[in-house]
Amino acid sequence: MEMSSWDEWVELALSKLESMKVLRSLRPIHYSSYPFEIKPKIDHAFKVFDDIRQWDRASVEIEIAESTFNRWLLDVPSSGDDLTCDNADLEGESGSCSKQLRKLLLFSGNDYLGLSSHPMVAKAATKAVQEHGMGPRGSALICGYTTYHRLLESCLAESKNKEDCLLCPTGFSANMAFMTVVGYVGSLSDINKTHLKEGVAIFSDALNHASIIDGIRLAEKQEIVQVFIYRHCDMAHLNVLLSNCMMKKKVVVTDSLFSMDGDFAPMVQLSKLRKKHNFLLVVDDAHGTLVCGKSGGGVPEEFGCSDDVDICIGTLSKAVGCHGGFIACSKKWKQLIQSRGRAFIFSTSTPVPIIAAAHAAVVVAKKETWRRKAIWNRVQDFRSLTGIPITSHIISLIVGSEDHALQASRHMLKCGFHITAIRPPTVPPNLCRLRITLSAAHTRNDIRKLTSALSQCISLRESGYFYTNATPKL
Repeated sequence: MEMSSWDEWVELALSKLESMKVLRSLRPIHYSSYPFEIKPKIDHAFKVFDDIRQWDRASVEIEIAESTFNRWLLDVPSSGDDLTCDNADLEGESGSCSKQLRKLLLFSGNDYLGLSSHPMVAKAATKAVQEHGMGPRGSALICGYTTYHRLLESCLAESKNKEDCLLCPTGFSANMAFMTVVGYVGSLSDINKTHLKEGVAIFSDALNHASIIDGIRLAEKQEIVQVFIYRHCDMAHLNVLLSNCMMKKKVVVTDSLFSMDGDFAPMVQLSKLRKKHNFLLVVDDAHGTLVCGKSGGGVPEEFGCSDDVDICIGTLSKAVGCHGGFIACSKKWKQLIQSRGRAFIFSTSTPVPIIAAAHAAVVVAKKETWRRKAIWNRVQDFRSLTGIPITSHIISLIVGSEDHALQASRHMLKCGFHITAIRPPTVPPNLCRLRITLSAAHTRNDIRKLTSALSQCISLRESGYFYTNATPKL
């Protein structure tokens, strides 16, 4: 079958929305000091570097208050108001509280390329805030959408090999907005809603992110939406579900790289199933954007499947090192989402300085190719030193009970590493773990120290990935 079916359904939905006079438009606010061009010739303004610098270490070297350190060791709940230093130190001669701070090496963040501390990113944010403050504040459909936002959208669309892109306040809201719109495609494009086969069938991986699950819950409110959960990365199970489904409008949604297990979705097999069953393939590439693929296009690019992904959802809070979310898609899908995606419509848009910083980060990431090479070198270092066959920069070490996970986390804290124990409800009971994330700002020596400390509290040879066939109830 031709893959144009979803295009036709979206076009029909847009036509009905137009007849109802509820299509919404984006109207970028222009800044005279920042001329808008679809492909601006401003790359020369970004100074780039060919290896790790001291500012990169700022993204992985942190300090915590002594009081926070002690609370962590005792597993005492904190409201977040721990003092960074004692009053006694503040009243001392030097006025310094350095003795009350603990230096830690961060192995639990999502700043995979270390871009959050890059001088060009800071410069872009500083320049924007000096010239425009936080920018006009409002939803994107009112006054919060600027030429800065449009520039970043164009840049991300090109990176994801898509026709266009829509920025959202967060990656969570991006998933929420898209999944609810999927329901609208069914409800607006079918005159006779009494026939179940005319509805929308959503197929979701059992371990998809909470934002996808919550978005599906809202989509399911539409009476013509049915949800099917397939076992984690089990393409045989997905194939059976698709084959037995009589509904014409099918959507398969999956994380590209699963955040709690560190494994990749079987992109090649998904592409083959897409051709067989003619479904809309939606991929949340939150943890793969800029990290995977020759040019940083993400997991679909890494596996040569970019053209087979219809919708690519992502975030600016991981490898981009900033904040926000996006949906890379066709222009028709974009218009539909901006007209009916409630999580987008009713949210204030991201402040201009953050958008300017994100654009700088994407440009820098494309130019400083050593960052992608560095993070994959760290993956290889960990694999070589431990013998654990990890496949990504997200390392999930299953330790079992909650007590064991907390003990391991406290041990790592004493050794100078910031690594949190992942416990229920994030993961099932008795599958508690240490979740470790690697960064381009880490060095081989960091990995050597890390693995040495880990070997003192857990059995590395018996740790690794755990794939569950459990199907969560949506």
